[in-house]
Amino acid sequence: MAKFSKSAPGRKPAVQKKSNQTLFISIGLLVLAAAAFFLFKGLSAPKTDSPSGAASVGTAQTGSDVQITKSEITETAKFIPYNADGTSMELIAVKAPDGTVRTALNTCQVCYDSGRGYYVQEGDELVCQNCGNRFQISQVEKQKNGCNPVPILDDSKTDDGTTITVSKDYLQQSKALFENWKK
Repeated sequence: MAKFSKSAPGRKPAVQKKSNQTLFISIGLLVLAAAAFFLFKGLSAPKTDSPSGAASVGTAQTGSDVQITKSEITETAKFIPYNADGTSMELIAVKAPDGTVRTALNTCQVCYDSGRGYYVQEGDELVCQNCGNRFQISQVEKQKNGCNPVPILDDSKTDDGTTITVSKDYLQQSKALFENWKK
């Protein structure tokens, strides 16, 4: 049993002081353990080249057609990295409210040259990171020639019912839209 000595008024006994130190050390160790856990978890998680931070489908593809499995696409936009001869690009695939899978390049038809003309998803909208224009998911691939993602039209892709394949030739021709892209 601990002995308490009489202490001066306002001073805590030595036993209580050690209990407080132990409590602070325990809390500090818990905080360090939690930080180490989240750091490790972040380092081991799959990386994405997406400026928006959204998860990508697969790894960055280089110099080939891009295949998108339709069953993997949801209302949350997937940002698919692609490398065209050293130019980093990104495609968007998202399920529209009508159930169709829509595709576009993740660059704005108006703001692409700024380097920040790419989109992030907020709710059911894509938001241009240059001008702030909000674009409805339902309009992806349907609207063109404005401040919206560059649509990937039927003549640049093939849909066999389960997979959408975007042609390498189309992606190579579109790489100029990404030359100033800043991630």
